[in-house]
Amino acid sequence: MKVSQVINCSFSSWYPAFHDISIPSLVIPLPSEFIEYLNSEGVALPDSAVHDSGGAGYDSDDTNQVNWKTQDAARAEVPAFPEFEKEIKENIEKLGGKVFPKLNWSSPQDATWISFDKTLKCTCPCDVYLLLKSSDFITHDLTEPFTHCEDCGTQDPIKYELVLRKWIDIQPGMEFRCFVRDNNLIAISQRHHTQFYEFIGKECKEIVTDIMFFYEENIKGKFLDESFVFDVYRKEKGMVILLDFNPFGHVTDSQLYKWKELTAETIPDSSDGPTEPDQPSFRYVQTKDCIQPSSYAGFGIPIDFMDLATGQDPSKLMDFLSLNNDSFQDYNYYGEEDDDDDSTNAT
Repeated sequence: MKVSQVINCSFSSWYPAFHDISIPSLVIPLPSEFIEYLNSEGVALPDSAVHDSGGAGYDSDDTNQVNWKTQDAARAEVPAFPEFEKEIKENIEKLGGKVFPKLNWSSPQDATWISFDKTLKCTCPCDVYLLLKSSDFITHDLTEPFTHCEDCGTQDPIKYELVLRKWIDIQPGMEFRCFVRDNNLIAISQRHHTQFYEFIGKECKEIVTDIMFFYEENIKGKFLDESFVFDVYRKEKGMVILLDFNPFGHVTDSQLYKWKELTAETIPDSSDGPTEPDQPSFRYVQTKDCIQPSSYAGFGIPIDFMDLATGQDPSKLMDFLSLNNDSFQDYNYYGEEDDDDDSTNAT
């Protein structure tokens, strides 16, 4: 995979040519100070964004006033982006009052655990800031988008942008990831492959037919690369909407396939058996027995817990194992105020 393939999948590289078959969207260049804010530690939100969201504000209660005053120093360090924030508000209004955000490549799917309704729906700048600031996917976009490229280091500086896309209620079972190799649609995968949707099996032939027609009519020969991945939403029979483009390579989740299969000379088999001639392979979850935990569930767990559970940071495990009873002497698990008091332990 090359840098040019990743750049071609950047939102502004493909959206102008395919906007009529995709979700209405608006793009705002990211100010350098906002990029620094996203790359900084902590999840402090600008005061103006918090107030406009209807969140916690200044209270007339004396105790609250004291608490706010003690936080003045910390709050002074939180940057403000008045012009950028104003543009976000205006564009949200233009798109109907509800949007979901992304940067050049990724949306903060891994941060939905922190939102009130566990979705990417945003109605104000505060929602946007919170999702972007809490997402590892966004951090990857900002720090290492070309990690897997063979010619990494040859690219020009990236012009980062915030993309606001009109919010639409999507049935997750009707999202599909499509793999194109040498301008041939070779495979289609159920997008949310940790869930079982009975209707997919019943409509599998119609789904493949609709996506094939959509690709042939709207995408084939029009994208900048010959090999790529694209995501679609089949809203209803005969109606398909383009969601996104991704590079054809390991940086992109291959869903129900393995990249070894997708790069082999032969086309992988479908879920129901050998692939029909002149048709792409189609894989979907066939039974409830195949249901798996959400691939995003781990992002809501503190990183230290994950490192301990997976053994990815041996030093943390060694520190944990070195703990002894003295480490917990300040904690009284049984509610006993005095071990020497026989009366409290009497049965």
